[in-house]
Amino acid sequence: MGQLYYANATAPVEMNDRLLAHVKVVATTKLRRQESFTLNIRGEDGRETLWIHSSIPLRFVFSSAEPESLNPVFLQSLAESASSTAGLTVDIDDEVPAAHQQQQPRRRAA
Repeated sequence: MGQLYYANATAPVEMNDRLLAHVKVVATTKLRRQESFTLNIRGEDGRETLWIHSSIPLRFVFSSAEPESLNPVFLQSLAESASSTAGLTVDIDDEVPAAHQQQQPRRRAA
């Protein structure tokens, strides 16, 4: 399990390494651009929302020494979510699609 340390909290948010790797890429990209956003985290214990801003310390700790493979379609979906007014929402109990699995684009109703 990976760990996300936010601000001065001593208890991290835990999620699998693959999901944390995707969240890390989205968060660091947005923060590099000086873009703040909300990170909504859902799990079996409920949900919480973090305000992600470049002035707030953020640390990613992975249980594996090897980097995770990223799914570009899932990564794009998370990036779009992070740019929305609702913010980036992740469910720590869900599995991240494998890098070779492509999510089907949503079709618009006619």
